This record gives sequence, structure tokens and C-alpha cells, in this order.
Amino acid sequence: MFTYPAIDPVALSLGPIKIHWYGLMYLVGFVGGWWLGRVRARRPDSGWTVEQVDDLLFYVALGVILGGRLGYILFYDLGGIIDDPVRLLRIWEGGMSFHGGLIGVLVAMALFARRHGQGFFWIADFVAPLVTVGLFAGRIGNFINAELWGGPAGGSLGVRVPCHLAPDLCARVGTAADGLYSVPVHATQLYEAGLEGIVLFAILWTYSARPRPPMAVSGLFLLCYGLFRFGVEFVRMPDAHIGYLAFDWFTMGQLLTLPMILFGLILLAMAYSRKT
Repeated sequence: MFTYPAIDPVALSLGPIKIHWYGLMYLVGFVGGWWLGRVRARRPDSGWTVEQVDDLLFYVALGVILGGRLGYILFYDLGGIIDDPVRLLRIWEGGMSFHGGLIGVLVAMALFARRHGQGFFWIADFVAPLVTVGLFAGRIGNFINAELWGGPAGGSLGVRVPCHLAPDLCARVGTAADGLYSVPVHATQLYEAGLEGIVLFAILWTYSARPRPPMAVSGLFLLCYGLFRFGVEFVRMPDAHIGYLAFDWFTMGQLLTLPMILFGLILLAMAYSRKT
């Protein structure tokens, strides 16, 4: 068990301009994915050029930001945005949905594929391993923002969070009103950073290092991400204004993840049935 270090969400202040860690994490994700894409594009059998990777970065960044923010509003916080519309623009406060970002990226890749006269999965299979850098960085941003905690945890996994940083968390896990720290909770942001970022990157980067049938890499991404996210949701606390959807354990995150698992299995089956 350890105590959460009070991290200032503002990384750098330049007069009236404040640069937030959360925004920097998105920059890390974009730059890291772009660099890895250029590395992969230089392989003789990649079918890509570094110029195409540079062009793709703009499409993906736009899809992530617009899709992630709009997805969060539609799936998790429609009422809050109606009450405070300007909050839509305050991305540095958090509030980005992976599932919305994924939809945004899919649309962006479709537009990119149409522009370059290529098939959709030519893009998607190339991009899938690169996305994991952004997933890792985004979850680290959630940790810095002291948001998206799990439920009470025992043993060495527990993290005590200062109540002045996360008053809603302390109230939800039964901390005394005058308590300084929450009861130990799961740092589910770090679980997801490890699984969706590091582990998923290792799986996809290794798997895609050899030629694979179209749709296979994309299918493996959807399947693995879906399973990782579904599992972590068992210890991650649902959004307070949504709660559990059913059974006192089934969350919105799990509901949105089930189609990913299904489509991942379908894509893998289609990929390898075509190969044979």
C-alpha cells in the first residue's frame, strides 16, 4: 500500500498560459505513435512511406480528440455538458472516452484510406500497434489527474488518496467526513496503463512484425483490448452518475467493450479463413 503523491495537474505555467500534464500525455501518445510508425514504415515490406505516416498523424489526432470528447459526452456525461456547455472545450480537465476516440479514429482512417486509394484494413492493421502508446500515456494522465479510481483494495495493491484531491472518491468508499485520506483503493489507471499500453503493445508489435492476413492485427487489437478493459472494470468504480447497469458489477465500460471482443473474434476468423 502507498499514498498517492499530490501531483500538480499543471506541468508548466507561462504567465496566463497553463500547460497541463493531461494534455502533454496526449502529445506523448501522438509523437510516440508517429515515431514508431516511421520506424515501421522504413521496413522494405511495409508498403508505407514516412511521408504517409506524417500525413496519417493529422487524421488520427483529429479523430482521437473529436471522437474521444464527443464519445465521453454521449456515453457518460450528456447531462453535465447540457448544464455547462463550455466544459466541452476543457479537455485538460479529463473526460475523454476511449470508445468515442476509437470511433473517431475509424472515421479518420476511412477518410485517409479513401484519399490514398487504399483498403481500410491496410490502414487499420498498420495503426493498431501504434495506438497503444496513446492508451498508455492517457492512463498516466488519468493517474496524474487523480481520476478514474477503482474500489476498495486490500494488501499491497491499495492506494490511499488525499481527500482534498478526490472528495467524491472519499465519499463513495466510505471515508469519514473529516478523513485526510481515502480507504485504500485500486489504482485502475495504472492497471490499464500496464495492460492496454505495455502488454498490448508487446503483443501487437511482435505479432505484426511478420506479414499477417488483412484484418488479423486489427482483430487481435480489438479482442485483447476488450478483454483487458472488461477485466479491469471489475475493480474500477463506475461513474457516480451512471453506477452499475446490472448485477451490481456490470458497467458502461463493459457494455461498450463487449462489441469490441465480438468484432475482434469475427475479424480474426475472417482473416484466417481467407488465408486458407
